[in-house]
Amino acid sequence: MMKIAVGLSGGVDSAVAAYLLKRSGHDIIGMFMQNWHNTEGTLHGNCSWEDDLDIAKMVARKLDIPFEYIDLSEEYSRRVVDYMFAEYERGRTPNPDILCNREIKFDVFIREANRLGADRIATGHYCRIASFESISGKTFRLIAGADPNKDQSYFLCQLSQEQLSKAVFPVGHLLKPDVRRIAAEQNLPNADRKDSQGICFVGKVDLPVFLQQKLAVRKGDTVEIMPGFYEKCRENIPADDYAELSKPFKYSPNDGKKIGTHDGAHFFTTGQRRGISIGGHAEPLFVVGTDIETNTLYVGEGRDHPGLFRRALFISRGEIHWIRNDLALSEGETLVCDVRIRYRQPLQKATLAMQPEGLYIIFDKPQRSITPGQFAAWYFEDELMGSGVINA
Repeated sequence: MMKIAVGLSGGVDSAVAAYLLKRSGHDIIGMFMQNWHNTEGTLHGNCSWEDDLDIAKMVARKLDIPFEYIDLSEEYSRRVVDYMFAEYERGRTPNPDILCNREIKFDVFIREANRLGADRIATGHYCRIASFESISGKTFRLIAGADPNKDQSYFLCQLSQEQLSKAVFPVGHLLKPDVRRIAAEQNLPNADRKDSQGICFVGKVDLPVFLQQKLAVRKGDTVEIMPGFYEKCRENIPADDYAELSKPFKYSPNDGKKIGTHDGAHFFTTGQRRGISIGGHAEPLFVVGTDIETNTLYVGEGRDHPGLFRRALFISRGEIHWIRNDLALSEGETLVCDVRIRYRQPLQKATLAMQPEGLYIIFDKPQRSITPGQFAAWYFEDELMGSGVINA
């Protein structure tokens, strides 16, 4: 049996994870991470971190396990939030939850758990770990959670072999209703508590207000791009010209018509609908592109606007991460697999093509809202093989 530090978040998943590990005979420590104090931009009516802390303490008392509170806000601000602001300022859309897992939950938190004598850490993530022995030692596999509606492997797509070797996911084999049932049977204080939403440790936010803490409002033009603009954009591109297929559409103000203004192109992301605030159209407007240098926002009418779709994306060589190096592609190799470019998106068939400059992903079907700064993760069957930051 091992000594395991469980990250108690106040949610039901981590509470059941702690219960299952204790029932199995492990020596358990409950640990609560406080990573954010600033409430500017957060939406009222959502659970605050104080509520989370109180409930985490109640869970620890109910399970009769030691409880530790740790404040990691300085490192969270430096390693996650500062990165988030910098990416938005560049016109890219980061995923802070993935960064939080890589930089905080499975790095700094592991360090703090080790300080308390823990051999492993556990969380309530819906995913699984498997391993096998090879000539080079034990190799760990990151497997999707058994519940297809709750699988959270995508959020862990940047973890390393070292991090996986220290992790335990006790609820990864369960369905969410089973977790709720176990919590109710054990009279855990959060058995009926709603799942948290929003940015990891920050909560649900009004994103423009949140970003205005560091990013200035800059008035700019909103330009509508008509569907006819795209008729000749991608004609006659060879199927193996990955670089051309992956290029995002480039616009100039002359390509469309000015229909309004906005408060800063860096507050918007591809595919976004909320916040455009321009009426007079039969269908909603969506962001089809931004130009940070000219501070221009480009929009198109309708969910099926052609500017929202692309067949391929590119990940630069320095942004490619393989969870298992033994599966990494060599230059010139290709691999047919499944790819996800956002959480909860159904897996999409695609071909990975490794080139000298980086990795191209060519989808069987055009994908909506391929967004620079987000993560693409690739799977073979139910194993997450690797991921990377979308460059274009």
